[in-house]
Order: sequence, then C-alpha cells, then structure tokens
Amino acid sequence: MTLDETFAAIKACADQMDARYGKTVFDEWAVVSLVENKARVLAYIGPRNDEFLKNFVNDLGALRAELHTDKYSAGDFEFARHGVGTGHEAFMVLGSGLYLICNNTHESMDSITKNGRWLGAQVPFAELSDKIRAHPLTLSGDNTKFLKKQASHQSRDREGASLV
Repeated sequence: MTLDETFAAIKACADQMDARYGKTVFDEWAVVSLVENKARVLAYIGPRNDEFLKNFVNDLGALRAELHTDKYSAGDFEFARHGVGTGHEAFMVLGSGLYLICNNTHESMDSITKNGRWLGAQVPFAELSDKIRAHPLTLSGDNTKFLKKQASHQSRDREGASLV
C-alpha cells in the first residue's frame, strides 16, 4: 500500500474503534519511519504535532526495545499495558522500518482494557493488521501529512500549508 492508502485505512480503523468503544481509544496515530535508526514522522493525527517527534524516544517507553528486534513482521503489533500520558500504548509494523504508533494521552492501556467494550474495539485493529500483513506499506517520495483529530481532517504539509 501507499502512504495515502495506509493512512486512509488507519483513519477508518480509528473511527471504527472509537465507535465500538463509545469514546476515543487512541487520540494519537502516527506513521513513523525508523529506517537507518533515524526517527521520521510520515503522518500524524493527534493533539501534539510539534511535541510528538521531539518526545518520541522518551514516549516509546517499554515499546522501545520491541521496535528494535527482528521478531515482528508487517501486520504484527504489540501493546504496552502501562503506558501513561504521552507514553505510547501500541505499535504495528507497517513495512520494513515503518511503524504505526498509537497512544491515548489521557488513559493507560491498562485502563482502556478494563472497559468491557475493549474486546469489540479490537476488531478493527485486527482487521487493519490483516490488511497490512497482506499489503505492507511501501514508500516513494515525500508525502508527509499532519492532521488534527478534532479538526475537519484537513491535511497540512510540514510548513503548515493546506494540502488539497
């Protein structure tokens, strides 16, 4: 899949998870590249556009070690039960060196999973995993996107100009 196709699938997954859960599960969704050990945000939806990359390494917390192993393939994912605040709760491998990072900046994964609706909310995430496994993300060119979840999903490039 392209970045645009992957990001559209991620946004659909987020909407479906929130609908099944009854409120926002993850308020941050980011596609990041860790190719050549350089963190680069390729797409982002959430409340911390500027701070996300600046705090990325610290916010990875318990997931950091997992990202640097070879045991995961496209579509595989991991959750951190005790991520709190801006500490990332989950990642999914999107392709070689490419990851989806998910976070709830207000609740821990442990708190989220205590809600009985969590089981149903996982279904769209598992379906996204299956799509990624069948068609991993591949990149060509630079088409970085930043979106505000609360806004009208208007895309912005790195300089803040609207993308059409």
